[in-house]
Formats: sequence, structure tokens, C-alpha cells
Amino acid sequence: MSIILVGLNHKTAPVEIREKMSFSDNALQEAYGKLLADPLIQGCVIISTCNRTEIYAHVSDSELGIENIRIFLKHKSGVDLTLIKKYTYVHIQNKAVQHLFKVAAGLDSMLLGETQILGQVRTAYQSAHKHKSTDKVINNLFKQAVTTGKRVRTETGIDQHAVSISYAAVEMAKQLFGSLTGKSVLVIGAGKMSELTAKHLVSNGVSGVIVSNRSFERAVCLADQFKGKAVKFNELYDYLGSADIVISCTAATHYVVKKEQVQKVLTENPGKKIMMIDIAVPRDIEPEVGRLPGVSLYDIDALQNVVDNNLMERKRAAVQAEGMIEESVEEFAHWLGYQYVIPTVAALKKLGEEIKQKELERAFNRLGDLSDHDKNVIKAMANSIVNQLLHAPVTNLKEYALTDKGPLYNETIDTLFRLDKVRETGIKPEHIQDRPAPVQALMRG
Repeated sequence: MSIILVGLNHKTAPVEIREKMSFSDNALQEAYGKLLADPLIQGCVIISTCNRTEIYAHVSDSELGIENIRIFLKHKSGVDLTLIKKYTYVHIQNKAVQHLFKVAAGLDSMLLGETQILGQVRTAYQSAHKHKSTDKVINNLFKQAVTTGKRVRTETGIDQHAVSISYAAVEMAKQLFGSLTGKSVLVIGAGKMSELTAKHLVSNGVSGVIVSNRSFERAVCLADQFKGKAVKFNELYDYLGSADIVISCTAATHYVVKKEQVQKVLTENPGKKIMMIDIAVPRDIEPEVGRLPGVSLYDIDALQNVVDNNLMERKRAAVQAEGMIEESVEEFAHWLGYQYVIPTVAALKKLGEEIKQKELERAFNRLGDLSDHDKNVIKAMANSIVNQLLHAPVTNLKEYALTDKGPLYNETIDTLFRLDKVRETGIKPEHIQDRPAPVQALMRG
């Protein structure tokens, strides 16, 4: 039994391939039905976002499982199998676990440390669980992935450093004002960058939005998104006095906001504090405006410096996160290894006990009347022989359980001793997993 991953993402496949491999919510039920119809697959989860499609599965044969999932993707997408092999990556056992934990932590995203992917991993698992496509191994794998993703963000703060111009503007505004609750913003220009920055400001507490644009119709459209007010371009200075934050990003070839006009607004509003964000190239706001008392002016270069510094912070956090992920992978590997060997160790010891009891009964029948002392000596010898004989394979199997070779050695012992026959009688070894104390005693040998 192994955990496998077959996937593709923004680093391995172009968008025209990724879109063919993606799964809508409506397509998941049919997809899980087809995957679980494969007797090799015990449980699986599909993660499908705009940047990745990944299928994690618990399978009885890793090589055949990988091949079957690729064939499944071929039928789903219509993409030739040769291209699927070209664009997909595969990981087995610990490598698959490590990859999932990195995905959940945001270390494999286009934007290092992005937050959204953790919710997407959680949602993908919940959807798979709802469609009854998971088993015990997959359940524990994804629960630990989500836990690891949360821990990385909590302990490293990897997602706390803004790495986009619009987010950097919000970060600078928070540093200046503390809280943005109740603040108002004047947006000059109705382009995508202005819209995105305003959106982030509003989501962080800004309540009043005023939009001014040369095309009044576009100003109205943008203002409506935020339930704000649109004003004509030649009236923007009339509203400058009511704004705490000014975002300017127009296509003008000259300064739109000039020092003299801003000075007049400040004179009429003594003690006023204004943050001005100029993300236009060429610049919209005259640089001398930044020298006026009460004005904090940031141009695109200043914001880019913030982004560059924050990206370095995320990279430092990512190094710390790698260590946490390795710990989580090792912890999961221990758990998984024991899940594989507990039934085998139990069956092996049961086999030894059955042989011992059978031979003791035969020996006692042949020897006739024996004293209790003699019987105890013979029993002790039989116990010692069985225990010594099983000690090495049981000990080594428990050690190999923590490596990638664990499933191989487990299957080898299972086959050599024909333990499937042992499991057909008496206590079924898998039931032992539900009784923590006996399991712990068993694994201690």
C-alpha cells in the first residue's frame, strides 16, 4: 500500500493544458466514482484550482496506480497520454506527503505564502469526504496537511508580508493610521490597479469611497462597486479635503495633483493628515506634494521597495516552514508505517502462538504424566524459542515501517508466512487498531 500523487501546476503545464485538466464542483461526483471503481484505489482526493490539479490516492500498487490515474486524466481531458506524462509530476509515499504539506503551507504557490490555497485544500478534502472517496489514511493525511498549513502561517507569519503593490499600499496605510476603520479614500482614475487597491482598502475597513475619472461613466461604474460616490474630474479638489487616502493611477502625461492645490486644501483643513498613493507611470502627483506637512506620499518605487523587502521576509519564513514540514512528514510517516505493520506483527505473533500451543499439546500427550514443574520448564522453553525466532523480524519490520521500504518488507513477510490464512481465523489484526493499550504493548514487542 502506498500514497501517490499525480498532478500538474503552473510550473509544469501551460494554462491551455491546466484548464482541460480542471474539475468543476459538478464534475467531482462522477470523477470520484470512476476513480474508486479502480480496485487499486482505496481512497483519494482531487485538488483543482486555477493553478493546479492534483490527485492524491492511497493505492495497493503505486506504479499501476499512477498509470491508471494518468489514463483517467486522459479520458477526462481528451489530452494525449504522452502529453499527460510530459506535463504531470508524480510523487510516492513521503514525497507525496511532503508535497501536499508544502501546498497547504503556501510554499508551492505562484505567490509564496499565499493564504487562499489552505482553504482550497480544506475544501477539496471536505468535498472528497462528502463523496465518500476517502479512507483512514487519506483522512489523516489531509487533516495533518491542514494542521501543518495553519501552524506554518501562525508561527512564521509567512502570509503577513504584503507582496503586491496594492497590498503594500494597504500595509503602508495601516502603518500611518493604525486602523483604517471609518477612513475615506479618493480614487483618481478608474483602471484595474486603482480598483484593486480600493478593494483591498475597503476590505480592511475603509468606509467612504469617492471616484473621479475623466470618463464619468467609468467613475460611476467603479463607485457603484463600493457603494461610493462618483465625481467629475474637474471637481476632484472639492472632495480632497474629505479624503484620508488618495489613490491616483491615470494615463495622464502631466501632474494631475499639484502642490499649490493640495496646500490650499491643507490650509482650509488645519491638522489634516493625508496619505497619497501614486501608482501611475508617468507620475500623477507632483513630488513636492510629499514635502507638505501632514502629507505622506508614496510612489510606485517606494511601494515596490516594500514589496521587495516583504518578499525577502517571506523567503526567510519559508526556510523556517521547511523545517516544520519535515517534522510533520516524519510524524505522519511514523503513524502510516505503524498502520501498515500492526496487522502483520499481530498476525505473525498469532501464528507463533498457534504453532507453540499446537506443539506443546502434542509434546505433553507423548510424554505422558509430567509434574507441573516439568510442564512449566517446557512451556518456558517453547515461549523462548518463539520469542527469539520472531524478535528479529518484528523489530526490523517496525524499523522499516518508518522508511519508504516499509510496505515492501511488510508485504514480503505477509507473503512468506502466508499471514492471510492466519487472519481468516480468530481475532482479525486490523481490529487491534481500535484498542490503543494492546497496540502500544504489541509495538513495544
